[in-house]
Amino acid sequence: MSDVLHVLRCTGFAELARVADAAGLSEAETESGLIDLAVDGLVTREMGAWGLTAAGTAEDLRRTAAELAAAGTEGLVGSAYEKFMVLNPELLDLCSAWQMRSVDGVPTPNDHRDTAYDTKVLELFGDLDRRAEEVCAELAKALPRFGRYRHRLGAALERARGGAREELADSMTSYHVVWFQLHEDLLVTLGRPRG
Repeated sequence: MSDVLHVLRCTGFAELARVADAAGLSEAETESGLIDLAVDGLVTREMGAWGLTAAGTAEDLRRTAAELAAAGTEGLVGSAYEKFMVLNPELLDLCSAWQMRSVDGVPTPNDHRDTAYDTKVLELFGDLDRRAEEVCAELAKALPRFGRYRHRLGAALERARGGAREELADSMTSYHVVWFQLHEDLLVTLGRPRG
């Protein structure tokens, strides 16, 4: 259940459904794995959400470093990370543009009544996503577990295009949240601090 442990490292405390989705497992498989990890003292459950213990964080760091060393792909992951970081400011700007817009020079919450504005921001997200797809493909070649991010990012964008506006930046399954988890995963995998 290394995948479940690592998902919790990248998401923080999360409900069963979110952990299962991020791990690419059924809820039953995920719950079984979480229970096993809890018995080992690596995870805990509080107020309906699962999270890592200090021992779980240490164990995930150990497993992640061993996985990267065994694959021998640190250089590939590092190169993809640099490309990801080129895209990261653009993603943050797009999320801000989706949530806020300038009205007569004043930043105002986007009420999504201007369909032309929203369509343009969605198009820009699509352009970013095409470039992110290349980064995700490189990462998946280096470590197959990174392949799940491509699916999750694409699914969030498709839900947003289908009318679920919150799926760009305002839900726990949004493009922005998945992107944040990918960023955290890259930092953990490479042993780099955030910031």
